[in-house]
This record gives sequence, C-alpha cells and structure tokens, in this order.
Amino acid sequence: MSPTGISANRLELLQIADAVAKEKSIDKKIVISAMEEAIQRAAASKYGSENRIKVEIDEETGSIKLMRLLEVVEEVTDNFREISLEEAKIKHPDAEIGGPEITEELPPIDFGRVAAQSAKQVIVQKVRDAERERHYEEFKDRVGEIISGVVKRVEYGSIVVDLGRAEAIIRKDDLLPREIYRPGDRVRAYIFDVRREMRGPQIFLSRTHSDFMANLFAQEVPEIYDGIIEIVGVARDPGSRAKIAVQSTDSSIDPVGACVGMRGSRVQAVVNELQGEKIDILSWTNDIADFVVKALQPSEVMKVVLYDEDQRLEVVVPEDQLSLAIGRRGQNVRLASELSGWDIDILTEDQESERRQKEFQERTTLFMESLDVDELLSQLLVTEGFSDIEELAFVEIEEITNIAGFDEETAQEIQARANDFLEKENIILEEKRKDLGVTDDLLELEDLNLKMIVKLGENDIKTLEDFAYCATDDLIGWYENIEGKKVHQTGILESFDLQHEEINTLIMQARIKLGIVSEEEVFPTQDEDLEEEKDDVDENKISDNEEIN
Repeated sequence: MSPTGISANRLELLQIADAVAKEKSIDKKIVISAMEEAIQRAAASKYGSENRIKVEIDEETGSIKLMRLLEVVEEVTDNFREISLEEAKIKHPDAEIGGPEITEELPPIDFGRVAAQSAKQVIVQKVRDAERERHYEEFKDRVGEIISGVVKRVEYGSIVVDLGRAEAIIRKDDLLPREIYRPGDRVRAYIFDVRREMRGPQIFLSRTHSDFMANLFAQEVPEIYDGIIEIVGVARDPGSRAKIAVQSTDSSIDPVGACVGMRGSRVQAVVNELQGEKIDILSWTNDIADFVVKALQPSEVMKVVLYDEDQRLEVVVPEDQLSLAIGRRGQNVRLASELSGWDIDILTEDQESERRQKEFQERTTLFMESLDVDELLSQLLVTEGFSDIEELAFVEIEEITNIAGFDEETAQEIQARANDFLEKENIILEEKRKDLGVTDDLLELEDLNLKMIVKLGENDIKTLEDFAYCATDDLIGWYENIEGKKVHQTGILESFDLQHEEINTLIMQARIKLGIVSEEEVFPTQDEDLEEEKDDVDENKISDNEEIN
C-alpha cells in the first residue's frame, strides 16, 4: 500500500469518529476507544487470545499502533505474556522486574470479512452504551418535568416517544383510558423515572401521574409558578375525574378562582390536555372535617365524626344523598379519601342510628354480664360514656357517684366488681400466656398489659427480643397502595388504640433492656437538653454580636 493510501485510511478513520460523535452527541474519545477495542479483538483473533494486545489510535494523525504487552520476570513460565529480564534489557535498557510492562510492536493486520463484521458490532455496541449513558446523565435531573415529543412507534399498547436527543416510553398503564396515538403524533407527558438500564427503555413518562396534573396547572396558573398558590394534593381517577386541593399564601388571592381562571379558561386548558377529565378544585383547610365536607361535594353532609387514632371519619348523609356521596363505583369517596389522607365511611342517618344502637346494646350486655347488674344500671353507665370494664375499675369514684341515682356505696360496689372481673380475667390470660410460650421478660414492659401480651403471643411474638425487632407499623397498622387504592393493613395491637409514639417508646424500651441501644441515645437526660439549649443560646449571642460589630 502506498504512503498516500495509508494517509487516506487514517484520515477516513478520524472522519468516521468525528461523524459518529456528532451524530450521537457523544465524546469523540469514546468512539476512538470503541475502535481501539474492535481492532484489539480482531488482532487477538489473528495473533491468538493468549497474547495481551493493546491498540492505540493517535487522535491527531489517525495512526494505529498495535502492541503486545509483556511482563518482565526472572524466569519465564508463559512465553505469550512474559519476557526474561535479560532479553528485555536488549531492547529496553531501563527494564526491571516489577517495573512497567514491555511493549512489543506487532505488524498491522488486514481485516477479513468476519473480523470486520465483529469489529463493527463492537463499535456499534460501545457507541450505543455511550449514548444510553448520555441519555441517563441528561435526563436524570429532569424527573418531575413535563416534556413534549413525537410518537415514534407503538409497541403492545405502549408508545415510544422521540424526544429529539433520546427516546422515552409511555407504558399502556401510564396512558389515559381510550387514548390512541399514532406514529408522528405529538404528545406531552410527565417524566416520573429515569433509570440506568443496560437494555430497554431508560426514560419513563406518564400521563396518569398525579404530578402531571399538578405541573399542568403550574404552567397555566402563574400564581402557582410564582409560589403564591400551593398545590397541597391531587387525587385522580385518570381520564374520568380528579380532585385538587390548593391554598394561597396571600389572603387577598382566591386560590380556587385563580386556578379556574377567567370564564374557566385555565382549568379548561388542563381538562383539554387530559381528554376531558373532570376536575374539582378545592380550597385546602387544616380543619379536616370541613375539608372532607368540601371534598364530598356536591353531596350534602349532615354530620362528621372524627376518630383521630384511626385517622378515620364517619360521614352521615341523607338517604337520598348516599349514592351521590359515594359516587360511581365509589369514585367520589375514594378521591376524597385519597386527597385528605383519611379513611372515610359514608353512612345514612338510619345506618348511623342502627350502628349506635348496636354499639349501645353491646356495651350494655358487657356490663350486665361482667358486673352482674341489671339492664337499666348498665344502660346508665353506657349513657355516661363508659365503654369497657377497665374504665370503671380505674376511674375516680366521684365520676361514678356523679351519675344520677348512684350513691357512694353503689359506686364502690360497681368498682369492686369491675376489679374482681379484671383479676379473674388476668388469671385466665396468664394461663394462656404460658400456654403460648410467651416468656416472662415481656412482662417487664409495664405499659404492655396481659391482653396485649397474649395478642403478641398469638402472632408469634413471644420474647422481649421478638418485640424489640418489631416495626411500629406492624403493631399499629399501615396503609398500602394496591392497584392504585390505599388499603389499610391491620396491626397486631391496633385494637388497643395505642398511638405511634407510645408503641415506638415501648420498642425502644425493649431495645434498651437488651442492650441494643443505650438509654442516653434514645432518651437524652434533662442536663443534656439544658446543655444543648445553652449552646444554642450562646451561638445566638455570638451571631448577634457579629451583626452588631
């Protein structure tokens, strides 16, 4: 081959590297590196994979240097990868054992058809990997944005979107119901995830995500973009109905009116983008009962009962408003529940009355059977708000004597019978605890009563160590999102109405007793708290002095 021909080949190599780098928007060094690896594999195929071959392409001239790497050793045991010190010093006087490897130049190779195809595959794969890495780096910080693209192709109901410099996917479940896209259609969607994947899609878009609606409102309502109006929450049944809660930091601005816009122009723009999805815009309030009443509109609400410990509400509506409050397939109450974060039970007046009568009768029967008193006396106790035997046993005697018709002697007798019942119950519970194999060390936690301990034993929590490694949610219950619905999972001790903080304290006490953590780590002493406060005061004084100076 003539010198001119060699020069042309080298120039062509660099031109290809430049063209690929520009087309794929990746670093030219990555393309050169891919070419080096491709040539190295072809050389290994010709000279044998036993050799350690290195390829270098000069980025300025395009010249290719093909070398074999040899390790300098005292005694050669591998002729392909090692060279003796004596032989190495002939060409490299500075060579030494343990020093840099010796390079031995190899003659250039001619690519055959198979080798050329293999080299091409290596380059294509390396460039593709580099391109995917660029996509990840470019979009990883754009999660939470709305982006526009063109539908490139449709695959099994999902659509691949061309974003210009990358491809993204909107899976079938992330498209609105009845939406149909064809190649060439423009589409707007929300970037909800970007992953570093070796194959398949990396950028995931959604049109059903709650934040897609929130971001659409931010684009249409300048007050949201400027932070004057805040979107507190969004609950969607994508393509059908949605509820959005907003509040304003400026009392002079109506958050609902600002989101609706003049003649509904702002909200209508969002509705149009979401294929006619109906949107209820609500003004947020910290009064959860008041907010739920708004969220259930247009249904009329007669009464709301809050159960803080369960984060649950009972909403009483007229009989003719029941279906309106619940909504089609439970949609209205489900969205209101999701938006408020509270479980909502919808009852009619008759249902509530029936439930209260049933509850009243159950408590009356409990007192009659446990205290051996007549029905009238039991009903009086229930009417005064007593719900279980423990309340009667441990309440101040005056609270019983204050009930009309109860003298001190009657009150003392009732309390004595309550205590007697609890003692007998405890004997039965203690026997059950032993039968379950629950160890005595759980009794060391004073705030756990025998009923709780037996309940733990029935759920295979039988030692202090078992209890110490429990999760708080396992004991008091939690919520899971199952198929887009918030489903309550019952905790082991949920029926005992213990608060999150109470359970957490019990678990920490168990861990302290076992030496897993120290008491100082969990419960700082008063002196330590005072010292921290003193340090904060001193720091504030220093800051004030610095400002004065």
